[in-house]
Amino acid sequence: MRIGIRLRALRAELGLTIPALAAKAGLSAGLISQIERGQANPSMRTIQRLTMALGVNLWAFIGEAGGEVGNGAAAPANGGAEPRGAEMLPFVRRRAERPRVVVGKSRMVKELLSPRGERGLRFMMVTLPPGGTADEMLTGPGEKGGYVVSGRVALTVGERQADLAEGDSFQFDSRHPHSLANHSAQAATVIWIISILEPHL
Repeated sequence: MRIGIRLRALRAELGLTIPALAAKAGLSAGLISQIERGQANPSMRTIQRLTMALGVNLWAFIGEAGGEVGNGAAAPANGGAEPRGAEMLPFVRRRAERPRVVVGKSRMVKELLSPRGERGLRFMMVTLPPGGTADEMLTGPGEKGGYVVSGRVALTVGERQADLAEGDSFQFDSRHPHSLANHSAQAATVIWIISILEPHL
């Protein structure tokens, strides 16, 4: 599944032309056309504008099916394997069911870990490739926090920066501008938590 396919489907459901969606989102029609054709990998800021214009949150935008969303081909998180006899429980998300989104030039990967229907809390796994940056993080009322699973990252909140290593954790007011960067030569993985969500998150 690709972001472009999902974008086209949501736009069609609302009966919007590309120029009409572009006007609502404050984006160029050319960029939206490129995203729909899989020729552009949108940043988080672009995705935020699209979700707000479409009236959906990020995870409704990318869909709930397991697989990677972006310019890569679909690939379930563990090759599609599920525990034998696994029961569908509303408070559980199986590894094979994780939606993934690949965003920005750095190709940061976000995997949703929260079960379906969870409204007050979202948590996900973020993987930053070597040299990758996430400088267009979504802001809004609430709290964000996280835990560095592996690697090293630089977290900037407002005008202050913290260099974090494996085992370090953090929490801050999500209204502050913030960004995440991996200046090392190895990929870094962070568990990312968002509470008190805005509709677009």
